[in-house]
Amino acid sequence: MRGLIMRSLIGCLVAGWMALTAVERASAQDKGPSRARLQTKIPNLTFRDEQGKSRSLYDLKDQKAIVIVFLSFECPVSNGYSPLLVDMAKEYGKHGVSFIGLTVNEDETPAQVAKHAREFALSFPVYKDEKLRAAHALAADFTPEAFVLDGDYRLRYRGRIDDSYAARLKKHQEVKTHDLRQVVGELLSGRPVSRPATQAIGCAIPRQGAKVAATGAVTYHRDVLSILQNHCQSCHRPGEVGPFALMTYKQALNWADDIKSYTQQRLMPPWKPSSGVPFHNERRLSEKDIGTLAAWVDSGTPAGDPKDAPPPRKFPEGWQLGTPDLILTSSGEFTLGPDGRDVFRCFVLPTNLPRDSYVSAVEIRPSNNRIVHHVLLAVDTAGQGRRLEKKAQQDEAAPTPPEKSHAAKNPLDRGPGYSAQMGFGFIPQGAGLTGWAPGAVPRHLPEGSGMLVPKNADVVMQVHYHRNGRLERDRTQVGLYLSKTKVDKPFYGGAVAGREGSGLLGLFFRIPAGAERFKLTGDAWAADDFTLFFVTPHMHMLGKQIGLTMTPPDGPTQTLIHIDAWDYNWQETYMLKEPIHVKKGTKFHVDAIYDNSADNPLNPFNPPRTITFGEQTTNEMCFVFLGGTTQHPRLGRRGLPVSPLAPAKGTAAGK
Repeated sequence: MRGLIMRSLIGCLVAGWMALTAVERASAQDKGPSRARLQTKIPNLTFRDEQGKSRSLYDLKDQKAIVIVFLSFECPVSNGYSPLLVDMAKEYGKHGVSFIGLTVNEDETPAQVAKHAREFALSFPVYKDEKLRAAHALAADFTPEAFVLDGDYRLRYRGRIDDSYAARLKKHQEVKTHDLRQVVGELLSGRPVSRPATQAIGCAIPRQGAKVAATGAVTYHRDVLSILQNHCQSCHRPGEVGPFALMTYKQALNWADDIKSYTQQRLMPPWKPSSGVPFHNERRLSEKDIGTLAAWVDSGTPAGDPKDAPPPRKFPEGWQLGTPDLILTSSGEFTLGPDGRDVFRCFVLPTNLPRDSYVSAVEIRPSNNRIVHHVLLAVDTAGQGRRLEKKAQQDEAAPTPPEKSHAAKNPLDRGPGYSAQMGFGFIPQGAGLTGWAPGAVPRHLPEGSGMLVPKNADVVMQVHYHRNGRLERDRTQVGLYLSKTKVDKPFYGGAVAGREGSGLLGLFFRIPAGAERFKLTGDAWAADDFTLFFVTPHMHMLGKQIGLTMTPPDGPTQTLIHIDAWDYNWQETYMLKEPIHVKKGTKFHVDAIYDNSADNPLNPFNPPRTITFGEQTTNEMCFVFLGGTTQHPRLGRRGLPVSPLAPAKGTAAGK
């Protein structure tokens, strides 16, 4: 599309991975909530604090209610409820209600449990459930799972805290049923519990019922560890975005059922393309590797001989491409509150370049991988980001009137920059730069090509922050590697847009409320020869499928990429293994499907509303951005390369 410049969008690889339950308990979950132990008196349960002192359930006398919540500091669902549980414990503690947290990770010591509880600012007692005695006594299966006892220690409720989640990995945009609050309120007022059992959704509590095999045809050290090293440990290691580590046999054993189930469904490692051309950094597991993991679990998860293990994988530290020519960072740390919606924060990074320069590679280093979902970069030559930041800083410094407060925002969010949703708040100039997601590998562009950063331009960095239940801080750095040789093939960007008619107005489509399979299509034509290096599909939360085909003037149609199960949390730029020479006159065609029905758990509105084109997450878009080079670039405003794509008529049809 002439004049519309590509924005590289890279999404999270694994940040939101919630561990699946074991297959057997997942099936039980589908049958409905458990009613085990309801109305029965729970026996006295004992725990040890970090000093080794014994505590017991029956120490809590004359309480109107006792809330026991099973937790795991490795489970993102559990961690996400920490602020809410703290608020409830404070609120109901005044009325004779006690809260107890019980963790289920057998590798943790009571001291480690106490340390984690302090990190998440949990103000109520949290103990390790030794040998899962309490989990067995209450027949608990998940974290988080809440159990409410009355003053006689009889179980009156078991299940979820609220209806935040429709299913694993699928979070509602709005909480409508506050189950735990309702039950506590009913007990305090002497009313009967209206709904004593609900289905908890989260991470499975590991049980040690199955005997571990001593050896077998497939063992951890000889066969499984190398798969985890090559495909999992880049994110599932301490300090990275994976919610738990997979560095040792014991850790793999704890998550064995989940590893089998998730890899068989091809949900992990995350790789969204279902068809298309080969791409770099493809994370798809082979059928052989999937079979090996399943055989290991099915044969009893034998460890085997440690002598058969491959050497530990070494992960790069520091700048992977060497010290950058220019390091950009924000003016200070950004502080992220523990709860609320995700934050899209834009930081203006002045380059102060004395002359127009070309960048051959970009490397991005978050200082806090636990919360950085992904990073996008854009070039700003008109000071638009500076103006947005100045206004945002003035607005955020002023007191917020009560009528303008929003539960999805957190007053602890503080720092430089400004907030925007799914973009930069303006259309960037030039070809853009690149982005980052966990596991991304920085690369130099081919010799003779580069991304233009004009003199004194700003780089605007949008960071998607994912809350994890505790107060966090980050100050992400951007390293620019300047081209050392002459650049005769500048990098440029373009886009193929789905539309609802021809011309610019066709972009402003409307998705009717209730439409289950609303379809958008659009075409663009190559106005010049060019070499295609990458593609970046982009939709928002209603997106279900998206694909891009290419039809040369003298050849058959070829699918470049197709994603059957779109997830806006997992967006990235797909770099072609073999760049494609595109001839003038080549047609690009995008087709996409959206679900604006009430059955879509990601629908931001319930009941559904008509959704229009726009920058906000609650709006929608339909683009596939392209990036490449040309031997004969045409330059537009400020000497920036012009996209060689010309739009054509598109269509829309929904039902």
